[in-house]
Amino acid sequence: MHHNHFNGSIPSSIFNISTLEIIDFQNNRFSGTLPTNLCHNLPNLEGLFLGLNSLSGALPANLSACSRLQTLGLEMNKFNGFIPREIGKLYMLQRITLGENNLTGEILEEFGNLQNLEVLAIEKNQITGCLPKAIFNLTSLQLLALQGNRLIGSIPREIGNLTSLHEIHLYENYFTDKVPQEISKLNALEVINLRDNKLSGLIPKGIFNITTLRIICLAANDVFGTLPYTIGYGLPNLEGLYLSNNKLSGAIPQSIANCSKLLIISIANNYLSGSIPNSLGNLKFLHIFEVFANKLSSESSSSELSFITSLTNCRNLIVLDVSKNFFNGILPKSIVNFSSSLEKLVISSAGLRGTIPKEIGNLSGLETLEMSMNNLTGFVPHTLRGLQHLERLLLFRNKLRGLLPSSLCKLQKLGLIDLTENQISGSIPECLGNLTFLRYIFLGSNRITGRLPSNLWVMKDLLELNLSSNSLSGVLSPDIGNLKVIFNLWLSKNQLSGSIPSTIGSLQNLILLSLAQNNLNGQIPKSIGGMLSLESLDFSHNNLSGSIPASMQEIRYLHNLNVSCNRLSGEIPSNGPFRNFTSLSFLFNEALCGDPRFGVLPCHKSVVRRSKSKRTLQYVFMALGIMVAIMVGIVLITFWRRKKVTKKEDLVPIVKEVERISYSELSCATNGFNERNVIGTGSFGVVYKGVLNDGTILAIKVFRMQEEGTFQSFNAECTILFNLRHRNLVKVQGYCSNPNFKALVLKYMPNGTFEEWLYSENRFLDITQRLNIMIDVACAIEYLHHGYTKSVVHCDLKPSNILLDEDMVAHVADFGIAKLLGSDDSIAYTRTLATLGYIAPEYGFEGLVSTKCDIYSYGILLMETFTRRKPNSDMFCENVSLRSWVKDSLPNRVINVCDVNLLTPDEEHFNRKGKCLSSIMELAIKCSVDFPAERIGIREVLATLHKIKHQFIP
Repeated sequence: MHHNHFNGSIPSSIFNISTLEIIDFQNNRFSGTLPTNLCHNLPNLEGLFLGLNSLSGALPANLSACSRLQTLGLEMNKFNGFIPREIGKLYMLQRITLGENNLTGEILEEFGNLQNLEVLAIEKNQITGCLPKAIFNLTSLQLLALQGNRLIGSIPREIGNLTSLHEIHLYENYFTDKVPQEISKLNALEVINLRDNKLSGLIPKGIFNITTLRIICLAANDVFGTLPYTIGYGLPNLEGLYLSNNKLSGAIPQSIANCSKLLIISIANNYLSGSIPNSLGNLKFLHIFEVFANKLSSESSSSELSFITSLTNCRNLIVLDVSKNFFNGILPKSIVNFSSSLEKLVISSAGLRGTIPKEIGNLSGLETLEMSMNNLTGFVPHTLRGLQHLERLLLFRNKLRGLLPSSLCKLQKLGLIDLTENQISGSIPECLGNLTFLRYIFLGSNRITGRLPSNLWVMKDLLELNLSSNSLSGVLSPDIGNLKVIFNLWLSKNQLSGSIPSTIGSLQNLILLSLAQNNLNGQIPKSIGGMLSLESLDFSHNNLSGSIPASMQEIRYLHNLNVSCNRLSGEIPSNGPFRNFTSLSFLFNEALCGDPRFGVLPCHKSVVRRSKSKRTLQYVFMALGIMVAIMVGIVLITFWRRKKVTKKEDLVPIVKEVERISYSELSCATNGFNERNVIGTGSFGVVYKGVLNDGTILAIKVFRMQEEGTFQSFNAECTILFNLRHRNLVKVQGYCSNPNFKALVLKYMPNGTFEEWLYSENRFLDITQRLNIMIDVACAIEYLHHGYTKSVVHCDLKPSNILLDEDMVAHVADFGIAKLLGSDDSIAYTRTLATLGYIAPEYGFEGLVSTKCDIYSYGILLMETFTRRKPNSDMFCENVSLRSWVKDSLPNRVINVCDVNLLTPDEEHFNRKGKCLSSIMELAIKCSVDFPAERIGIREVLATLHKIKHQFIP
């Protein structure tokens, strides 16, 4: 009954069939627990195969009654608790697979009694403690897989007793001390994976003489020493050598070329020296060669990098990264002989000199070409046009000269070009604006002249543009306002003239703007105040006049301002970000005045002398005005009191002023922020349950001030939550903001998060409840997208960010990375990534944010809600995602992917519920298509959900 997608609990009658020898329900959808007396009536059981289900609870304690058991397969379930010691009495056991559960405790000494054991796999649990020496007496053991736990101590020397061992996986633990010499005795070993531990000392030389080895992985430890010069003679079957991020020294042995089956050599970030052996060209199957961040050099006898020539013989090479070494050589023309399989060529900070050979244009499969921070001279080759798959071109910090070749415009897939700090001259090709995938242009610190090409301003998807420190002239076009998603713009140190166009204020996502050291004149546009994302603004060393716009007080994130060396006059604003600026921001201007802390004189109010009669008349009018105001006030107060008595609720304002709460009040409410009061954690903070003196229960989100991005996260949540009100958004009731402490006080949600309910073993949500929650979430998103003057993109929709109140009404929370779009904007850019699995493709790969990103996340959330499968679950790999898994089940097999607890074949409304789930999943697929333009809108989503509920649920 393997892989039949049964659901519900395993029928208890199964465990009463005394003649059973095999129970195989692998890869189904069974849930529930196993009976505590599972083996009581199964004396003949030899194989128990229950892996890849959703079984939970503790492992049965009476397993010793299954005295004939040979295979115990319970992997990839949700079992918890300790491993029962009874297993040590199952002397016929050959296989124990308990991986990917929630088991705790330690590895049992009793395993040492199982002399027939061939497989012991308890990977990816929460096992702690040291490895008991007893398990190393299992001479029949072939696979030992204990990776992804919390094991500590050293690896016992007794490991050398496991003479039948084929694979040992102990990676991602906390093992210390040396790699034991005794591993060298394991003559049948094929895989040794000890990466991501804290191992130190020398690598035992004998490991490199185990002829059966295919994989050696000791990466991310602290091992040192040299690789044996005979390495290639003892490892004829080696396919992968992973030794990066250690402290290895010495040379790369010539003999490594004798490992003819090698696919991957990854020995980066060590202290290796000497030259790269030319003999590596004999490795005809080599896919990846990574030796970056070492101390390698080229052969002194030749100025050309001969190892490049030798590696061109590796016809399957995909990645070549030899950056951060000391080659001090010239790229040979033989580079033309690299196979079209080469996708990534990185030789940055490696002492390259000479010119870039024009033959490089023949590497037709290249996607990344990076040769930055070298001493390359000559021109950028026109032949680069042959790299039709090139996405990233990085040649910054070299000595390249000549014109920027227009042939670069042929690279239709180019997304990044960086030629910063070279000697490029001439003008910027107009055709560069035709590259629709181009997101990053870095041409600063060159000798570029001419005007800014008009085509530059039509690049609506451009994210960063750096043309600073050149000799560009002309004026800034009003079309600069078309760069709607750009977040960094450097045009400083050029010869630009004219005024700053007011359209620049429409760059709502701009974080940095530098126009310093040009010849700009006119006034600073008032529209600058609308650039709400701006953090750094530099207009210094120009000829700007007029006053500093008061609207700039609204740019709350602005922390760096420089308008020095201009001809500005008038009063310096004192509110908003100006509270934090000093005199350094305003030096050498014509007639600025204001607060003395800005290093300027106070502003003088003009006084006009009036005659005595005029002053007397003024006093009379003032007195009359005061009397009228008092009478109007009395009337209004009387009216207000009557109104309050008749209908008090009408006077409640739509948006109440948010209360500021002191640190001491919050500390008292949480008992000094005691860990016992923690009810949740997130990327930027911890949420505490707090009780005020009057008994009011609150949720207090305290931001981690040491985390990067905390300030922006706090401000983002304040911006959103202080201005929006909706029954399905979490309600903010106060805040606390000090230089070293920031917190939001939110309405307490007694039913916790939707995630807790969805994955709880003790609580259950039926179809109606889940659908109601998803309708609530859709209502919140509809309000964010359409119910406010500016569209808000939440950016991180997932079950843990949905809170449930006492009536199980859903409230969307955590706006720490939300984006506020301008009224005319449909897209933004962010460098902050949300939770993997829920991110829309354009968000994850390019940082492009729009309301369509929330639609994508909502579609994934909808699937998760009714399948009870996380999109980032280990069951989904490179070729299978939650979306593809669900899509393949439509329209007739949707029951196979939905939560087994939602419906069973024998229930009364099975067919109706099945159609309901099918309709929901079809909607989820429409929400999560790859292309944003093809996703439906939230209003259509909401209408469809209501229709589904009305049609299928009474």
